[in-house]
Amino acid sequence: MNFEPTLFVVDDDEAMRRSLKWLLETLRLPLQTFGSAEAFLEGYRGEPGVLILDVRMPGMSGLELLERLAESHPSLPAILLTAHGDVPMAVRAMRVGAFDFVQKPYNGQALLERVQAATGEARRRHQRQDERDSAAARLESLTPRECEVLELVAAGEPNKRIARELGISLRTVEVHRHNLMEKLDAHSVGDVIRLYLSATNGTP
Repeated sequence: MNFEPTLFVVDDDEAMRRSLKWLLETLRLPLQTFGSAEAFLEGYRGEPGVLILDVRMPGMSGLELLERLAESHPSLPAILLTAHGDVPMAVRAMRVGAFDFVQKPYNGQALLERVQAATGEARRRHQRQDERDSAAARLESLTPRECEVLELVAAGEPNKRIARELGISLRTVEVHRHNLMEKLDAHSVGDVIRLYLSATNGTP
């Protein structure tokens, strides 16, 4: 399925927003602009995309916005636009999940390249989230006993140990394993483990 991430520009400088809008429109992606971090939070509905964010703004700063998003929307890659003196702040922002930072005055082509890299990351994160959602939906089809067997299979336990752990026969374990693999559309134990880890955020 094709997925086009939305570009979100947040900058309190109207002239800068217009300049960024003109530049980013060349990428032919959905684009929204906001004059403050507060306006972005009010208008943002959780759409996947890329955030192009000024660090220093009146009210909520770019860093404060990023720290809030790290809790509620960690899958949104952010590029920070910083003045020279803001570099330490940008480094701090990257520690809480920023994708990259670009110093002002920025080179238009260089910024486009960083945004394109961030859109690639947004697509990968979107795909991973789709896979997690699909895996979680499949897990919901399992019975409580099948879930217990699955957890032990994912832990690497052999059938005999699973049978002892759950107090059931070896044959019953084999039946549960067969049924859960069918429900999960898994063709091997490796498939089962990957799906389980994906659904439970056990993998990046």
